[in-house]
Amino acid sequence: MNNLRRLDLNLLVTLDVLLSEHNVTRAAERLNFSQPAVSVHLAKLRELFDDPLLLPGPRGMRPTARAEELREPLRQALKALESAVSPASPFDPAEARHTWRIAATDYGESAILLPALDGLRAAAPGTRLAVVEMVPSRIARQAEQGEIDLAFHTSEGSPPGLRHRTLFTERYVLAARAGHPRLKRRPTLAQFCKLDQVIVSPDGGGFRGITDEALAERGLERRVVLSVPHFLFLRAVLESTDLVAMLPERLVRDNGNLRVVDAPIEVPGYEMAMLWHERSHRDPAHQWLREQIVRSL
Repeated sequence: MNNLRRLDLNLLVTLDVLLSEHNVTRAAERLNFSQPAVSVHLAKLRELFDDPLLLPGPRGMRPTARAEELREPLRQALKALESAVSPASPFDPAEARHTWRIAATDYGESAILLPALDGLRAAAPGTRLAVVEMVPSRIARQAEQGEIDLAFHTSEGSPPGLRHRTLFTERYVLAARAGHPRLKRRPTLAQFCKLDQVIVSPDGGGFRGITDEALAERGLERRVVLSVPHFLFLRAVLESTDLVAMLPERLVRDNGNLRVVDAPIEVPGYEMAMLWHERSHRDPAHQWLREQIVRSL
């Protein structure tokens, strides 16, 4: 059997049943075949293996030495093949032992993962979650190679070729410490431009952002005096100084240490999306993880 392309898998199924029953009639009944059809299969198997395989005996048919050699490997091979082509087993989170890897910025950690964490731990206590640094240029390759299961990224600029689900639309608000003397009410545009402000610059060291672009269209500028790389540090800055910041609303809502008001200028928001590769799209465990995250928001 040097050429697998000549092999009809149905013949192997017939051989497995014949080696179990040692009888053509009983084998035909199990296979729901006619007796002549099973006899034809047996003839082809004998030619394929160049061996009689089953010989007449006092109580049915007895296997040859070659057939005995084939019995267990054949049974294991058919069992493995049946398992491979069977529908995926339902995912049981209570018994799962998965390790999921998710690429996220500190914004994604706070706005998406944190709300989902309690539910994930309660429903799937045996699983583990690894949050890795989100580098946009690496997402597609990491997902394709199975290095990450999910990534959180803005819809705009998401890598092509990945599955995509919009989670929510985010908007910007103006935030400062509770009791800030110049933020007791919504400031005018002129007052806003005079406030000392802090900005998040993911690439490091930048002092301009989408708010500055909106102001520039009106011929205005604001006072950005501090640039930081992470939202977590920015919130600490706001809580302990008189600096203010334009922030995504989900990062500051329900924070009693901060005063949040609408900004006096309209700044475009963005869609936040969950990304994953086609290779895991139909995996029951992966589907469950995605739905858990969506339900938590």
